Amino acid sequence: MDTITLLSPVEPNFSPKHFVVINPSQGLMAANNATGIDKEQVFGMAETEMEYRVELFNRLAKTCFSKCVDKRYKENELNMGENSCIDRCVSKYWQVNSMIGQLLSAGGRPPM
Repeated sequence: MDTITLLSPVEPNFSPKHFVVINPSQGLMAANNATGIDKEQVFGMAETEMEYRVELFNRLAKTCFSKCVDKRYKENELNMGENSCIDRCVSKYWQVNSMIGQLLSAGGRPPM
């Protein structure tokens, strides 16, 4: 049974209790009945989540590309060093993003 977690807040001043989990086999009506929100809010949250994911991917691609790929293209394919650098960069980017997400969802503050 697959579950989709929407990470978008239901209201502007959100806390982790406002996150919604939807089970696709039960559909949006089950989510509506369980949380008291309507379909438009669920779709709006899904749209916001998708926009966030696209922005995250674009930042990841831009950051890792500028860090790992030589500005002067010598070949039409990435070389071994560039491939390794991109693999490490993407891995670290996702790891840090996951850690930050866990801190924020737990209500914790990052160490200063």
